[in-house]
Amino acid sequence: MTSILISSPLRTESKQFLKLAIPLAAAQVAQSLTGFFDTIMMGRLGVETLAAGGLASLTFFAILNTAAGVVMGISPLIAEAYGAGKKSRIEKLARQGFWLVLLLSLPMMLIIAHLDSLMLQFGQAETTVTLANVYLDIILWGFFPALGFAMLRGVVSGLSHARPVMFIVIVGTIFNVIGNYILGFGQFGFPRLELAGLAIASAIALWGMFIALLVYILRHRQLKTYRICDRLHQVKPTILWELIKTGVPIGIFIALELGLFTVVTYLMGALGTEVLAAHQIVFQTIMVTFMIPLGMSYAATVRVGQWLGQKNSKEIERAGYLSIAMGLVFSVSLALAMLLFQRAIIGLYLNLDDPANASILNLALPMLTIATISQILDAVQKITYGALQGLQDTRIPVLLNIPAFWVVGLTIGYFLGFHFGLGGTGLWLGQSIGVATAAIFFLLRFRERITHLKY
Repeated sequence: MTSILISSPLRTESKQFLKLAIPLAAAQVAQSLTGFFDTIMMGRLGVETLAAGGLASLTFFAILNTAAGVVMGISPLIAEAYGAGKKSRIEKLARQGFWLVLLLSLPMMLIIAHLDSLMLQFGQAETTVTLANVYLDIILWGFFPALGFAMLRGVVSGLSHARPVMFIVIVGTIFNVIGNYILGFGQFGFPRLELAGLAIASAIALWGMFIALLVYILRHRQLKTYRICDRLHQVKPTILWELIKTGVPIGIFIALELGLFTVVTYLMGALGTEVLAAHQIVFQTIMVTFMIPLGMSYAATVRVGQWLGQKNSKEIERAGYLSIAMGLVFSVSLALAMLLFQRAIIGLYLNLDDPANASILNLALPMLTIATISQILDAVQKITYGALQGLQDTRIPVLLNIPAFWVVGLTIGYFLGFHFGLGGTGLWLGQSIGVATAAIFFLLRFRERITHLKY
């Protein structure tokens, strides 16, 4: 804690930020690669399995990520308490975090268990729904540990102990991939369980990561002094409500983002199969690279939150703007590298020597160019949003999200794509304008909050 009690110069703040950002970003990238490898294995099991498994996996993780946003509200509160040296409050927040995980998991698991009827109502083929249900009925048992892991990640991040998260996620990802191969394809004497095998491996990996992080906290020399598992039976409604009040807007924000990507994907499909295929290539690529600024945003939340606990407005401002600046430098560097190797990136998904893929390549190239440049703006808006979370300002950003993404971004994208003949490129361009608008809104909001701090 001494590192945040001393007035930190720019260099020290940079080190503290990177100490959190590097492991958190690495963990996010590792988790995103799980979906990448899962998709490859589903494809090897057949087209029907790929369609059903992809639908089921996307649905499950959309629900999980929204709920995880709610429990991640614990991170800025823990960070503030840590900065203020309030050990008792940290313990109470973590204990009630377990209750929040349980209260969210039970209804969400029930919803997942009955998604088959909902998918049928949305016009999905019965064979696809039957296969998807096999996956969902198993993976739902991994919902509680996945949510528990997200909560504990918020706790240890707020306490500046992010490194174990990286190692646990990497090991969990490797286990998941190996488990998928063994159980999905029936290797080393195990039965060939196909989609069910992939779900079993994923559920076991989720439980393993949750238990590993919990054991780490309970065994670590410093962390175990917080006694987060003592008196777990005691529900503290006031603290639980504080967690909900901070976290629910974050969950809504994530749901709005996921909803926008879903709508854009459906609009791409309306433009044709080749446009949709090109979009999926670009989207899968950006989803992996986006995980790095997302991890940096978690670090921004913690650093700003810790200085908020110290009631030090100068260092809050320094931590916030430094996080944004470092994210901007990284995203510009990555964008330049991606622009130089666009064809090579698309070549990871397509055989570029096959003339049949020429039209998809021509569609994907301008989309990838726009998406790559948009990453710079996305990094700014996401890390600024992380800094606002550190200030526990989560409700207003949701209200700013709606006009930026859903009004400006989606409307402009629709008109460019469908009325100005730009197709998928127009949709990506509109989405990028929405991201730029959100970045401006969030920067203005952060500046306003800094200006009105009374210490």
